[in-house]
Amino acid sequence: MTKVDRRPKGPEIDRSTLTGSLRRDAVKKHVAAIHVSGKLTLLQRKLSNVLLLNAYDTLTSQQTHAIDARTLCLMVGYNSNDMDTLKQSLRGLAETVAEWDMLDAKGEQEWGVSSLLSYAKLKGGVCEYAYSPALAAKLSDPKVFALINLNIQRAFTSGHALALYENCYRFVRTGSTGWWSLDLFRRLMGVADSSYYEVYKHLNAKIIKPAVAEVNKTSNIVIRPEIRKRGRSVTDIRFLIEENPQLAILNIDDGAGVRNSPVYARLRALGVTDRLARQWLAEHGETYVARKLSYVAGQGDVQNPVGYLTAALRDDFEAPVDAAPDLSAGQTARAARLARIRDLVAARTPTQRDADRRAFASRIADPAARDDFERHGWMSALNADAIWAFWDAMSPDGL
Repeated sequence: MTKVDRRPKGPEIDRSTLTGSLRRDAVKKHVAAIHVSGKLTLLQRKLSNVLLLNAYDTLTSQQTHAIDARTLCLMVGYNSNDMDTLKQSLRGLAETVAEWDMLDAKGEQEWGVSSLLSYAKLKGGVCEYAYSPALAAKLSDPKVFALINLNIQRAFTSGHALALYENCYRFVRTGSTGWWSLDLFRRLMGVADSSYYEVYKHLNAKIIKPAVAEVNKTSNIVIRPEIRKRGRSVTDIRFLIEENPQLAILNIDDGAGVRNSPVYARLRALGVTDRLARQWLAEHGETYVARKLSYVAGQGDVQNPVGYLTAALRDDFEAPVDAAPDLSAGQTARAARLARIRDLVAARTPTQRDADRRAFASRIADPAARDDFERHGWMSALNADAIWAFWDAMSPDGL
């Protein structure tokens, strides 16, 4: 969130990318101004973005917002039981000041200030929080502020690098941030209070070069700094920006892999919408959905196959017992475990399901296991033990 060029122009949100408050691609920022004063840690910056994503669709229609606390911890990289760290980070956001200085729709200058969160509380395993009405109105306006792609955010290990990415990405279509004074740049990087970084040599070596290197390695843009001098002193800096074609995959919708599966194709051929097909595959996995598709196909000429499939998935329709193959004790136990996991997933809200899936996927290091989870979701055989442990930690009473 930054104070930048006040000219009211820039790219608008592409609404076709919005597939849910926690399942959306990066949304381009408008050339406008919100600056967060004070130094945010990397975790606080990530937390701020996740909370905004969770609240985005109802920023101005609801006064308060809520998200499962454990889900929130997992999404931003906390230990899901580390409530003390979460409390400390929420306290930091409530104590952080957001400031804006821009032209309104009538061309009149508007300045405002607000705490980043007006309040936050943890109760019953839920994090409830709110924004001030004035700040909520600014955050919900795509011409003023925009959301950050969590897939990209997750890869950053430096708060300075993530801050630089956030402040550069909005200008990808114009190709340059424009000139920033070094005073403003130090504020954006959260080092304005350090006399050490008043020396450009130190600022360049410790902040600029490492942050640029991480942005170029990690994100979907490539940036290059340029400086302007007065005499021998550096006075201003700007960043030239290009899209990073090697990491263009980071802009692909989370469902891109799912859309290549044969089960997805069968669902679409049946008349299931893209969103619903991806939701079912995410919740149930390919194997389970394929079995229900076969069940519905075996019922002859069904008048409403999508409605019938919906009921089959929800109520677990199966062929008669005498037509089912014998199962070993191990297979029966595994089926029971999968059924419990399906029940837990079904009991979560769509936002929570997205968060759960992202949180678990971020833990998978093995490429084959990650691919299996992409294809089969919570029914992934390669991740069966890890999935059980994940849900046991999330909901020990549920299992």
